[in-house]
Amino acid sequence: MPVFTITGDVDPFLHVSMRQGEKIYCESDAMVMMESALDLKGKITGGIGAAIMRRFANGESFFQQHIEAVRGGGDCLLAPTLPGAMQVLDVGNQQYMLSDGAFVAATSGVELKVRTQSLGNALFAQSGGFFITETSGVGQVAVSGFGGISQLEVEPGRDIIIDNSHVVAWDSALRYEISVTTGGNSGFLSNLVNSQTSGEGMVLRFSGKGKALICSRNSTSFQAWLLRQSAQ
Repeated sequence: MPVFTITGDVDPFLHVSMRQGEKIYCESDAMVMMESALDLKGKITGGIGAAIMRRFANGESFFQQHIEAVRGGGDCLLAPTLPGAMQVLDVGNQQYMLSDGAFVAATSGVELKVRTQSLGNALFAQSGGFFITETSGVGQVAVSGFGGISQLEVEPGRDIIIDNSHVVAWDSALRYEISVTTGGNSGFLSNLVNSQTSGEGMVLRFSGKGKALICSRNSTSFQAWLLRQSAQ
């Protein structure tokens, strides 16, 4: 199986070492460097229908880069779109849900499936609406977050609440609900007003047992800050 290694401290690369015949796939603009023994092709992974659903689910490109070690073993370097950390997740016994823009690359034994969300979660999702991406199969998947990445352990009876814009990925065994407030059971309008005045935004409440990955930066807030600076 291809070997994924994260190299570098600040804005790292994903280093992939492949033996002849091995394959990976990654986001459409992820490839930075590859050795001449490797071939790169743009493909629609899983057919047109699956590609359209992934596009709606997490903003992935319609075409993905498929890299194969055709003429012998070789290495390549990949990088995410936004600056920040990466983490490699082992897929098999555990499967993961991926947030918008988190996917970087996966070994060929991993499939990204798109499943529907509940009506409540779909209405409040940052993007993707009724669809969300989930891994299946066996292998590894590399994910990225804007800024640093930290891993949180969710335990029964100790729910964790995370700002929606800081979630990278989470164990698919976890239960989750999307809300407009971290508070109690006030009315919807009251919760919405409180969300706007407190700066909470949308939050995800995770329960059960498993892990969740979070990133330190909020890309939406950063884009808004850049727009304010450019307008001055």
